[in-house]
Amino acid sequence: MTNQSTIDKLIEMRLTSMSDAFITQMNDPRMKDVAFEDRFGMLVDVEYSNRKANSLKRLIRNAGFDQPEAFIADINYTSGRKLNRELIERLSTCEYIAEHRNLFITGATGSGKTYLACAFGMEACKQRYRTKYVRLPDLLLELELARSDGTYKKVLAKYANPIVLILDEWLLLKPTEAEQHDILELLHRRRKKSSTIFCSQYEPDGWYDQLGGDDSPLAEAILDRIKHDAYKINIVPVDPANYRSMREVYGLDPAMSE
Repeated sequence: MTNQSTIDKLIEMRLTSMSDAFITQMNDPRMKDVAFEDRFGMLVDVEYSNRKANSLKRLIRNAGFDQPEAFIADINYTSGRKLNRELIERLSTCEYIAEHRNLFITGATGSGKTYLACAFGMEACKQRYRTKYVRLPDLLLELELARSDGTYKKVLAKYANPIVLILDEWLLLKPTEAEQHDILELLHRRRKKSSTIFCSQYEPDGWYDQLGGDDSPLAEAILDRIKHDAYKINIVPVDPANYRSMREVYGLDPAMSE
């Protein structure tokens, strides 16, 4: 068997990184003094590392993060916001995902809720948890359109199945009765088997009213499916009178998402 035949077979089996590493070894005279087992191990390591890297890239791309550049290590703890660093670092281990617990991130516009949620989402991807980001208004619109074209179950599964779901702009607008049904169905499917990160301008105590309060038969049912044992991060300014939003701190366009 010729070396070229081996290379062709590796490529046919989609072991392209191993193929490239094999060619590099053939062209490196120092490899002649390396034992076969060690050389073979090097080839496997190259292919394995490349596949792991590509898998992570796919997870991040499919997550659709609003801020894919967000990282836990880059969180600004000196920007005039009260942030529980110990809790954030604990959550970054993804322990809450293994426990199937939810996370509530609340704060005013520009406080950095979306960045923090995406940073947690990135950590989830690194640990190979399938993750999805979506704004609640976009999700509800997508489900409404899906209902009319017969793809409702497929679209619902798209958001019900990921291990981690980030729901941004949670209850920014009061949902209609039909939208509340969609929210309830989604959260019911995710209950006790996944984790959802809710980003909202309203603190959890105000969610009942946003869902219609006593006039809505679904408000309590929706909250019952998400509030139990949830972690909470409320981003508030240390000095409200002189607080600058994170968009101002970094000179971002006010029209951009947080």
